Amino acid sequence: MLLANRGFNNLFDDMFSDPFFTHSYDRSSAQIMKTDIHEKDGNYLIEMELPGYAKEDIKADLKDGYLTITAHKNETKEEKDAKGNCVHKERYTGTCNRSFYVGDALTQEDIKAAFKDGVLHLRFPKEIQKQEEQPKLITIE
Repeated sequence: MLLANRGFNNLFDDMFSDPFFTHSYDRSSAQIMKTDIHEKDGNYLIEMELPGYAKEDIKADLKDGYLTITAHKNETKEEKDAKGNCVHKERYTGTCNRSFYVGDALTQEDIKAAFKDGVLHLRFPKEIQKQEEQPKLITIE
C-alpha cells in the first residue's frame, strides 16, 4: 500500500514539474532569493541572488531589529505577428521578501549595500555597541 501511494504521489509530482506548470516566479522567496552569509573582518556579508531584477526593484528596510529585503517586479511580455497584431501577451506582478534578525543596535547607517550583476551585497558590523540614549532635558518655564 505504501508503494502504491508513493507511486501515485510521484505521478502528481511529475505532472506538476512539467514545464507547462512551472514558471520562473512560481517559487518561494527562499528559492528565488538564494542567500549566502559570510563573516569576515568583524562584519557580516550577505550576498543575495536576485536574477532578472533591477536595482530600482529592490528595497532594504531595517525595523525592530529585522533587516528585510523586498524585490518587486511588474513584467509584460507581448509577441506580435509580422503585421503587428498581438498573438500572445502575458503579464506578471509579484513580490518576494526575506527577513533576517540583525539585532536592535544596528542602524541604517551601519549597513552598506550594493547591487551588481544580479547580486545584492550587504555588509554590516557583527557587533555594535548600543549607545544609551541621553536624557533630553525639558525646559521649564
